[in-house]
Amino acid sequence: MDAKTCLQKLQYVGVLAFATIDAQGNPQVRNISAIHYEPDAIYFFTARGKDFCKELLADGRVQVLGYTKYKEMIRLSARAVPVAPEEQRKWMDIIFSEQPYLANVYPNDTRSIGIIFEIRTAQIEYFHLGVHPIFRECYSLGNTTAAPKGYQITEACIGCAICARNCPQSCIVAGQPFQIQQEHCLHCGNCYEKCPVKAVERRG
Repeated sequence: MDAKTCLQKLQYVGVLAFATIDAQGNPQVRNISAIHYEPDAIYFFTARGKDFCKELLADGRVQVLGYTKYKEMIRLSARAVPVAPEEQRKWMDIIFSEQPYLANVYPNDTRSIGIIFEIRTAQIEYFHLGVHPIFRECYSLGNTTAAPKGYQITEACIGCAICARNCPQSCIVAGQPFQIQQEHCLHCGNCYEKCPVKAVERRG
């Protein structure tokens, strides 16, 4: 699994949830399907008059979420930016050719109300609930580094194994200190809550 494969899986999903924050600080979520995928980028269409567009222009931060039929969750945390003016028509024509339904929504020249945004830099989280133990990993798209999440066990560990016995995925292994297999961790926090000496801490 890598960033490129995650983008391919999102393309198979088709309709993705895009989350932004409005001017009052309230979360907003839309389903977007007017998307074109490149190996290293995502391009998407919206109309300039929509609140979605205003929020992207004002801030740019967006989370994109797709969920496959195999119980795979793929989330991009990114900043979307408008495509350069001279490139707008190129990507708009590509998106409209790949998504024929858009001609019914924006017939003829009415598509000119649209604007194309691109995502070239993102942190990607892949989370597969359809296997046991679960599998998760983070990847980077473009020039960024994925921030660590979840939990880790510190040197304060006394080796009591309470964390391991209470891990729903049995992904904590003995050692000094005990170790969490990060690729199988749910990030549920049960080890954090159960540790009698507070040796478990949040990452990041």
